[in-house]
Amino acid sequence: MEVFLGLLVLGSVVLNLAFGGDVCVSGHDRGPVFEAEPSSLIYPEGLTEGKITLSCQARASPAVSYRWLLNGTEVSLGSDWYHLIAGTLVISNPDMMRDTGSYQCLAINRCGTIISKAANVKFGYLHDFSPDSRSPKTVYEGVGTSIPCQPPPHYPALSYRWLINEFPNFIRKEDGRWFVSQVTGNLYLAKAEPNDSGNYFCFTTINLDISTKSTFSKANPLTVLPDANPRKSAPSIKVRFPAETYALAGHTAQLECFAYGNPVPKLQWRKVNGSMPPKADLTTEGPILSLPSLSFNDEGIYECKAFNSEGSDSYQGRVNVQAQPEWLQVMSDSEVEISSELHWTCLAAGKPRPTIRWLRNGQPISTHDRMVVNGAHLTVSNLALEDSGMYQCVAENKHGTIYSSAELRVQVQAPDFKLNPVRKLIPAARGGQVMIECHPQAAPKPILSWSRGTELLTNNSRITVTPDGMLWIHNISRIDEGKYTCFAENYLGKANSTGHLSVRDATKITLAPSNADINQGENATLQCHASHDPTMDLTFTWALNGVLLSLENSDGPYHRVEGKENIGDLLIVNAKLSQAGTFTCTAQTVVDNASASAKLVVRGPPGPPGGLLVKNVTETSVELRWSRGYDNHSPIGRYIIMGRSALSLEWKKMMTEPENIEGNAESVRVVGLMPWMDYEFQVIGSNILGRGEPSIPSPMVRTQQSAPTVAPSGLGGGGGDHNELIVTWTPMAREYQNGDGFGYILAFRKKGMSLWSEVGIPYVEASRHVYYNESLMPYTPFEVKIKAFNRRGEGPFSQTVVVHSAEEEPTVGPSSINATALSAFEIQVSWECVHLLNTNGIIRGYEIRYWRQHEIEAAADRVRTSGLELTARVSGLRPSTRYHVAVLAYNSAGTGPPSPRIFVTTRKPPPNRPPGNVSWKTEGSVVMMRWDPVVAMHNESAVLGYKVLYKHNHETALKLVDKTKSSVTLPLPNDSGYVVLEIRSWGEGGDGPAHEIIVSQDPGTAMMVQKDASSHLSPLYLHTGLVLFFRALLSDL
Repeated sequence: MEVFLGLLVLGSVVLNLAFGGDVCVSGHDRGPVFEAEPSSLIYPEGLTEGKITLSCQARASPAVSYRWLLNGTEVSLGSDWYHLIAGTLVISNPDMMRDTGSYQCLAINRCGTIISKAANVKFGYLHDFSPDSRSPKTVYEGVGTSIPCQPPPHYPALSYRWLINEFPNFIRKEDGRWFVSQVTGNLYLAKAEPNDSGNYFCFTTINLDISTKSTFSKANPLTVLPDANPRKSAPSIKVRFPAETYALAGHTAQLECFAYGNPVPKLQWRKVNGSMPPKADLTTEGPILSLPSLSFNDEGIYECKAFNSEGSDSYQGRVNVQAQPEWLQVMSDSEVEISSELHWTCLAAGKPRPTIRWLRNGQPISTHDRMVVNGAHLTVSNLALEDSGMYQCVAENKHGTIYSSAELRVQVQAPDFKLNPVRKLIPAARGGQVMIECHPQAAPKPILSWSRGTELLTNNSRITVTPDGMLWIHNISRIDEGKYTCFAENYLGKANSTGHLSVRDATKITLAPSNADINQGENATLQCHASHDPTMDLTFTWALNGVLLSLENSDGPYHRVEGKENIGDLLIVNAKLSQAGTFTCTAQTVVDNASASAKLVVRGPPGPPGGLLVKNVTETSVELRWSRGYDNHSPIGRYIIMGRSALSLEWKKMMTEPENIEGNAESVRVVGLMPWMDYEFQVIGSNILGRGEPSIPSPMVRTQQSAPTVAPSGLGGGGGDHNELIVTWTPMAREYQNGDGFGYILAFRKKGMSLWSEVGIPYVEASRHVYYNESLMPYTPFEVKIKAFNRRGEGPFSQTVVVHSAEEEPTVGPSSINATALSAFEIQVSWECVHLLNTNGIIRGYEIRYWRQHEIEAAADRVRTSGLELTARVSGLRPSTRYHVAVLAYNSAGTGPPSPRIFVTTRKPPPNRPPGNVSWKTEGSVVMMRWDPVVAMHNESAVLGYKVLYKHNHETALKLVDKTKSSVTLPLPNDSGYVVLEIRSWGEGGDGPAHEIIVSQDPGTAMMVQKDASSHLSPLYLHTGLVLFFRALLSDL
């Protein structure tokens, strides 16, 4: 006992020295565990009156105190700018020179210290562009160019946009000619056009954690010089992503690629050494390939290809995926007895491979005395009390650092059975065996021994005391009943605990289950009865092939048959093939159990064939070989072959030779395949009980190449610029290409000529070709045909179609122009058609130009017909106004010369007043309405009559009554119904504004009430049974 007290005093002194006077109490105190750690942030430079908040919170008992480190040096809390609120560090009036750096939080209590991950505080800024003027740039039409952004100093990265001439007129990139690099900020133009001339401004934006800032450059003047015949050019890639791109797993990588060329090049991306990731996204800008949520499978070489009708260019670069550290195995809190040995392991994944270092109470650990650090492994031998504390392993590579924490408790204690005494009553079955456990609390480990009564037990044929102190008694009989005591002793003391062994009757199976044979989908009952000690409860369990079955789910396939306690029959419902096997019934009490087994055979469709191989691949066929699957106790009758190509998700039955595949076959030839196509196959067997499961799909196999067998479709064309013949077609789908090196051969000749011209187009995506010849006459008919080719040969030509060269604008204008005023706001124009011989193409329609007398023709408004009509109405004109009118013919090339202009004057406007002083009178089932005539003023057109529009409440369409007089007779509405009326004048100038009236029948009174439709005033009683609501709509109708 004196030795024990001396050790406790020594341990207390060591702990006081380690933790400043307080001792970590086992079972009560807990070391710190972080619940919130600081996060890195970017603070706006110059925002001096703000605050930076770095969170830190840890749970522990007793509560922790906090300290902070900046770049490894303790922060002086309580100064003018550093304040601690709970564990959170608040930095007031942040300063870039003072506060930039790496911050870490320390959480401390008497059980130990842990240190948080580092939070980097940086300051973001975006300075202004240089005030110096930018040099102007001149470029010819059809040539590519770029404008440098030259962004000002900044942190972090910027986003870039470009303005032209004024804000907010941003560059639009929908046509594919423009590209703004988000790496350099430079603006690129694939092919310049005359209307691109202007002043360009680089617009930069920086997004920080709490603010956003933008600025733009001085003007970059660009002048595009017109070229009557812009030179066409093959693509030339000017924006290239790095030859080696490094990106983090889980993040997004963006690759940029852009090319000059005329016509504007199209861009195509591919992964050279594998298939393109399905998550890859080509943004609307086209030149950007976005690879989100990167994984290591996305590593490889990527190619950007630019192509147009003049040629192609390509560029390749490699994407390397790296990763931040990630824990694979961490240590956990450990309570270990004194003088023993501790082994902790921390394993982390990452790329580059992370290094591991160790901390104890926030301080680095190195190999010394009893501690051995070996990379990811920490070993502490001959543990002492002073080894208790908080430990951390730290994994880090250049992309990040992660921490794992655990608490070590070194225990010292005399044996004690208070928490784990020997069981007081230990039942055991006669003829069976029993194990009596002994688990006292003690440190170091005690020496354990057993006695029965006063007899010390030693190992013999029926009694075994294991090295860890467990007592086993075999072949139990009644004489083994009695008290058993476990003794525990270490150098700190002794203790014992006693239990009583009670011997019971053994459990026996009295009716064992019998073997059964059923078909899939049928039910089966397996019997099982047992006898047992009547003083104990009996339960039954069932297992299939050693796996315990759940009998509690009422919707499940297994059910316990209700009956006496000693009956445990099992009902199997709707048996499946997977339920075949050995069923074991176990009857058990708390002291023993007895088991019996039976086999259940379930017959069903065949299992999946195995070992599917593809052999002897040709252009249109393959040979399949397989091994027979399990027949599930019913012979296999036949096989079918299912397949699908790489272009389809649906499995389809394949054609085979022979057509019917017998059940004893293990090979077949699949025919009718497409050349140069990737396929996978499945084999399915069947018997009299149905079709079985398919085999595992074969590896994807590609059939051999052959020359194309079909011609491209959709051949047509036309249009374009002068001296051009444009031919278009539908690109061939992948399943018809039959091989690589794919392209098209286009043949054409002037109609009536015998000699064909041919041109090869080596691009599978090509869908048009432009033939240019300065001597080519407008709208010349050509006969055109097309065929496909690949490395194995050429396919058949398509049917010949006629395509015309580009049209020329019509050379003559319409004649016999006439224009008539229909109202104050509308005219009708007519003309005679243009003779087809003078059109240099097909007339698409006519364009009417009209402008007021005092205006110039350049300001004319225009209306186009959609066909070859020879009359058109023009509306939306001004009253009493003289207009010039001219008509032009147009086709796909543009408009021809105008006709001789004519003049037309619109009519005076209609009176702008609705009919007034409306009165009414009822006679039987009708109502007569009267109003004062509308009199036109000198600058208004004369009134020729009145239009009355009306409808009853159950109708949707208005009815028109055209009157020359200022009165009308209408039928009365039904009970509780109403009539809506509109009265307006009309004349040569059109319709005047309307007076609207709502008339309703009131079934509750024989009086007429007049009130405002939008109010709730009391009725004004008059002399009839109508309620009349007036609403004068003085709108310009």
